[in-house]
This record gives sequence, structure tokens and C-alpha cells, in this order.
Amino acid sequence: MLTSAEIRQQFLDFFASKGHVIVPSAPIVVKNDPTLLFTNAGMNQFKDYFLGNKQPPYTRVADTQKCLRVSGKHNDLEEVGVDTYHHTMFEMLGNWSFGDYFKKDAIAWSWELLTQIYKIPIDRLYVTVFEGDAKENIPPSSIALKEWQNLVAADHIVFGNKKDNFWEMGDTGPCGPCSEIHVDCRSDDERARLPGNQLVNKDHPQVIEIWNNVFIQYNRKKDGSLEPLPATHVDTGMGLERLVRVLQGKSSNYDTDVFTGTIAATAKITGKVYGFSDSRADIAFRVIADHIRAIAFTIADGQLPSNTGAGYVIRRILRRAVRYYYSYLDYKQPLLFQLLPVLAAQFEKVFPELYQQLDFVTKVVKEEEDGFLRTLDKGLKKMEDIISSAQKTPHATINGSAAFELYDTYGFPVDLTRLIGRENNLQVDEAGFEKEMQQQKDRSRAATAVDTEDWIVLDNSSLMEFLGYDTLEIDTKVMKYRKVKAKGKESYQVVLAATPFYAESGGQVGDSGILVFEDGEVKVFDTKKENDLIIHYVDKLPMNIDGPVVARVDRTLRNRTEAHHSATHLLHAALRQVLGSHVAQKGSLVNAEQLRFDFSHFAKLTEEEIVKIEDLVNEKIRENIAVQIDEMPKDEAISMGAMALFGEKYSDIVRVVVMDKSYSIELCGGTHVAATGELGYFKLKHESAVAAGVRRIEAISGSAAAEWLKEQLAQLQQVKEILKHPKELPKAIEATLAENTQLRKQLESLENRALVGIRKGLLEKNELVNGMNFVGGMVEVSNPDALKKLSYDLKNELDNYIAVLCANIGGKPSVAISISDGLVAGGNWDAGKLIREIVAPLIKGGGGGQKNLATAGGQDAGRLPEVLSAVKEAVSRKL
Repeated sequence: MLTSAEIRQQFLDFFASKGHVIVPSAPIVVKNDPTLLFTNAGMNQFKDYFLGNKQPPYTRVADTQKCLRVSGKHNDLEEVGVDTYHHTMFEMLGNWSFGDYFKKDAIAWSWELLTQIYKIPIDRLYVTVFEGDAKENIPPSSIALKEWQNLVAADHIVFGNKKDNFWEMGDTGPCGPCSEIHVDCRSDDERARLPGNQLVNKDHPQVIEIWNNVFIQYNRKKDGSLEPLPATHVDTGMGLERLVRVLQGKSSNYDTDVFTGTIAATAKITGKVYGFSDSRADIAFRVIADHIRAIAFTIADGQLPSNTGAGYVIRRILRRAVRYYYSYLDYKQPLLFQLLPVLAAQFEKVFPELYQQLDFVTKVVKEEEDGFLRTLDKGLKKMEDIISSAQKTPHATINGSAAFELYDTYGFPVDLTRLIGRENNLQVDEAGFEKEMQQQKDRSRAATAVDTEDWIVLDNSSLMEFLGYDTLEIDTKVMKYRKVKAKGKESYQVVLAATPFYAESGGQVGDSGILVFEDGEVKVFDTKKENDLIIHYVDKLPMNIDGPVVARVDRTLRNRTEAHHSATHLLHAALRQVLGSHVAQKGSLVNAEQLRFDFSHFAKLTEEEIVKIEDLVNEKIRENIAVQIDEMPKDEAISMGAMALFGEKYSDIVRVVVMDKSYSIELCGGTHVAATGELGYFKLKHESAVAAGVRRIEAISGSAAAEWLKEQLAQLQQVKEILKHPKELPKAIEATLAENTQLRKQLESLENRALVGIRKGLLEKNELVNGMNFVGGMVEVSNPDALKKLSYDLKNELDNYIAVLCANIGGKPSVAISISDGLVAGGNWDAGKLIREIVAPLIKGGGGGQKNLATAGGQDAGRLPEVLSAVKEAVSRKL
């Protein structure tokens, strides 16, 4: 029986024999594409080739691509583990043609591989053909039909509608009709009773799609219309997990060697046995075996779990897995991190990034598990109460506010609540949950909502070219532009035939500058990448944009930014020398003001380490090392010691930045200084934790460091002048602080004596109101804390009392209300409510606190007498 590794290799070898270049998988985390969080299909990394934005280096390629489908249109999370063939992360085997072969060869080769190399019986295979769509004026796939008729019997061809046989990556982008291949894995008796063609695309667990031949012909525009692409392409995908299942003769993907190692490790750790059934325990085994792959490879590719965006998707997956092993394998401690060595060893040869970062990924996963386990038990107990209440309602529904409380307080993603509800025959009030979420979402949505129109193409004759490494000003022209609306403001995105503007990438911010047209100039306020397209952001466009354009980068900002980028390389090398070779970049931000560098390390930097790092970087600056930048094949760069960043996609030819071959060699597409001496000085300003196993450094260099030094020296001079230019400044400061401490103690002693007198005066004014002791008055104190202390002290002097103390502190009103514990226990009195409803509106302020003590501050001290009378009136009226 073939192993999964052998099956994968046979696929790649077959297409290599057909003239395909074998290319590596792109990272699972997508960058520079606003339409995607993750690579959800093999075609993602090739989208610019399909759109004609970039010239492909080869016309035929094949690969195995890490994919993740847990959000948006392609969302398989609910089915994962419950059935036997859906996954979060999966491998997509693919062969691609960029304007080369089309339907005839793609169909013939897919059939040859499945039937002659893998030897799947022909009578078990069924194919689908797109029937066309009259509404969109898309014709049937007559060419594909003809090719299949030459290979298979008519009753093994199934016609599919737009839903099943027209492939689209998202709401916009490349798309086209597709032709799938399905395999019938049922027994001969079952096949004799019911033909497989009646079960294709009917979600039968034994009649499954294994290959999809997509024929990319169109681009879906924002308005929903389709436009033909400049050239036709082939995009095929075959799920390795399903293929292995078929070739190994298994009834479940999870029974193949893709997953059995992880399942066996889980069984050994938990002491439970996997029973190959649909029990909740067996579903838990499958969920864990699937989810750990998605979690591990996404973190290895650079996406840490978080509360937003792609990071939250990974956190959701991890928490779903934790809940399964906690509830159904009765394992109450972190489990997932223990499986990572098994996974890393399994994929070392095909996806080595996990093996190379095993310690780091393990640390992150374990800390995430620890964090969720701390709240999971309380959350599940809360869930029990919610379920009990919901089951008593007529519609057996978990209301939206309860689902939101689980999300907001206990960290339960709504799909986890949905899952537990379904296990108890309960539905979640989705609309109610969304309503509860709306207030949180509205603010961020308003801040980030963007409406982008379709491109208006002026010239499609050449591809965009970046010239900004060598020049900051060029003559060029506009190729296309589009209008964008965000935060109620209109702006434009412009693509030039050639540009000196560096687009935000690799942590370096995009350039700003100006575009000079014949009838005026416009400011470029940012430059970004969308896939491999460089987009210039401008507030306006001139009347005539079809003529010549001068593109001019802001030289000052570029110089300051690239100084920080070069400093980042020096810092990275210094960190590895001082802390160890485990240090790897995990993120960066480089702009004109400063650099921010995230790196893998498990402890806070000591003062000694910080000094060593600073000294080493500044030593390299003083050496004035010439910065050497070369382009070379990636393999050659790696062999000479160049550092590649995990999660980055590199082309075959890479840019290598060398700052002394024995010190710093990195693959980098950013801009840099000519020599390290241009940095002048490096200063590490701040070091902190970002996430489990990730630290962050903020630092400055170049002009920013010079400005910082001037600022520090000016402040130092001011301190000297204030202290009358002492001979020894540190001793003078120490003496001043000591004197200040002594004076503060004396002042506190005097204030405490004064408070005793104030308290006696208040007690003398005590009066009975509505049968209770009421103490109210204006007092003279220097701070709100003294007011609170007075309120506390009254507890020792009175029973059954309400006290209202007011003070004008520096022109600002301050109020404290205290109530004896007995009155609070009776349920009739609440200091916080009195503060909110009576005091705060009068003094134009706010406040709150406990039922027995609450405080407020405000703007209108003149109304403090009204506060006293208003509270007293409330006390007198309440029975």
C-alpha cells in the first residue's frame, strides 16, 4: 500500500514528466491581498498571473499547497470531525497552466494519472460538466463534455449547475467553469443497488469529489458581471487527504497515515481508545487530529492567535479542539502542544517550517491552551445554566445575550456555543447574538469600512515595474485607477506603468510623495501592494490623467525609513549573537519615526543584554560597513547563509542584503542605506512581551536618533538649571527626592490630624432623617482620597447611617457617599445609584463605586450645596 508521502510524490513526478516546474507551497497566511485572510485554494498565489497583472516565470507548474478553509465563503469548520472527509487545513495537489494548455490536456492528464498511475478502477469514477447558466449568459462546457465522452461512458457523466460546477474564489476575481472527478467507494452490492451517478454532489460520505479541473476564463467584477480574461488558464486541485483515503482503501480520511500518527499519540496521552465510530469521543479524536495541523502550520507561517482577524480564526480552532478533549476525552490539561513533535516529524520533508520552529510553536500553543483552560470550566458551568433555562422555553433556543456573555466573558467563540447547543438539541439565537455584537463592531466597522469600485483601465499594454531601488523620480504614465470610499471620504488608487514608490511590504511602510501631471500635482499619501500590484493612494486626480506623469518620492521620509530598515537587520543579527540562534523575526514595522521588531524569545531581556545588543549594533554602525545588495537564485542565497523569514513567499530569484558576510545576510525586498555609518547612532527605547514566546523591541536610528538625543540633552540641561547646576547631578536628585519624601510624610501626618477634627465636626452635625443618621457637609481636604478616608472612618462611629461629603479641590467638585452595611443589606440603599442619578448630573461629571461607598468628580463645584440638599431630600422621601 502506498504511503501518503509516496502518493504526493507520484503526483509531482507525473506532472514534472509533462513539462511542469514543481514549485513550493505558498504560506498559509495571506499577505498583500485584502480579500483573503488565508490561502483557501491552490490558485491564490497565482492570482496575478490569471489577471494579467504579472508575467508568470513558467507556463506550467505543479505543487502541493497548504490551504485553510474556516471562514468566509469556504467554511468547513462545522463539519470537521463530525464527518470523515472535511478538514480545516488540507493539502491541495495542483497542476497549473498559465495561457498554455487548456481543457483537452487537463482532462486527459487527470484521467491518465488516476487510472493508469494510481490505478483507480474506471467504473468507480464519475465526472461532472458545467451545464451553463442562462441568467449570466454562460454557455455549457461543450469542449469538456466532448473530451470526457472520449474517455468515460455516458452514464458516468453528470451535468452540474453554477453552484456545483462554476468555481469562484470569492465575490470578485478569476473564475470559470469546472469539471470534477468523483469516486464511488461503496461496496459492490451497494453500487449494484443504486448507481453512483445519483449520489454525485449529494454529500454521500462514500461518493466523494477528489479532483476539480477549473478552467479560468473570466474575471468577476464588483458589479457582479463577468469579463473575459486576457488568456485562458487551468487551475486544478486534488485534496491529498481524500486521494490517500481512496488509494489506501479506507472509509475515512482519518483512517489513513495522514492522521493515524496523531490519533495514536492522542490515545497514548489521554489513555482513551479511538473506536472508528461517530461517538463524541471518536469525533474528539478526529477534531484534534485535524485542528492541530491548522493551528501548528498557521503559527509556523507567522500568524499568532489573537482576538481579531486571522489570529482570532486560529484561536477559535484551538478552543474548539480544547473543548472536545476536555469534555469528551476527560483530559483537563494542555494536550495539543504534546502532539507537535509527531506532526513536525511527519511533515519535515515537505513543510519543514514547523520542524524548524518546533520550540516556538510549542510554547505558543501551550500558553493558548493554558489560557483557555483557566476559563473553560467556568464557561461550561455557565453553559449548563443557560442550557437548563433554554430547554424550558417553547422554542428551545439559547438567546443572543447569553451567547454573547459566553463570548465576551468566557472566551467562547459563537460557533463553540452553537456546537454545544446542537449537542443538546438547542439552536442559538443568531440574530440576537449579532445584535449584541453590533455595538462592539460598529465603531471598528465605521473606522475601516471601504467601498472600492472596479478598475478603470487606460492602458493594458505593459506590466507595472518598480524602479525605486535606483531612483526616487521617474517619468511614467497611469495604467489604471479606481475610486475608493472610506469613512465618508473619497480617494483614488492609481497603478503606474513604472514607479519609484516602494509599496508597504516586509514591515517597511509605503512611500509617500507626489505625482506631477500636465495640469497639476497630487499628493501620494501611501503606497501598498495588492497581491503583486503596486497601488498609489491619492486624495484626488487631475482632469487629464492620460498624459505623462512624473512620479517623485519624498526623499526625506524615504531616507529616514530605510535607515530604520537597515538598523533592523543589524539588530536582528545582534539579537542572535547575544541571545542565541533560536531568535527569529516574527514581525516588524519600519517607518520614518522608529523601528519595531518582534522576535522569538522566551524571557524578558535583562539590562545587561540590552546594553550588549546596543553596543554591538553601534559598533557595526561605526565600522561603516558597505551594504551590499545582490540578486541571485534563492538556493544559492540560502547556501551562503542568508536568513529567510518564515511565512514569506520568495521567488526563484531573490534580493540578498549583506552587512558584513560574517555578521548579517538576509533575504529582503526593502530599501537600505549605502553604508551602516549613515545610521549614526542606534538606541533601544523599549522592550516588552507581545505574545507567548514573542518579544518586541522599539528603537530608533539615523535622524530620529539624533533628534531624540537632542531632546534628552535639552531635558538634562533643564534639570540642571532647576537644581542650580549642582556638581554631581545624581546626588542632587537623590537629595531632593529624599527631602520630598520627608515633607510628604509630615504633610500626611498633619492631614490625618486635621481629618480627626473634621470627623468630630461632622458627627456633631449628625441628624435623624427618616429614622436614619444623616451626616452631610462641605469639608476642606487636599485630595479625593482624603474624602474617601473620612467616609471609611465614619463606619467606626455610626450605625444605620448615610453620609454625604463634598469638597472643592482646586476648583473641581469631589463627592463621596457612604452607607452603613446594615442599610445596604436591607436592599433599599445603594451609594453608587445615588452618585449616578443625583450627584453626577448636578456637578456635570461622573462616578460610581460599591453600594456602601461611591465617589464622583465633575466640573461645577458651585452646585455642591445643591448636592447635599438633593441627597438629603431623597433620603427623607424614601421609606
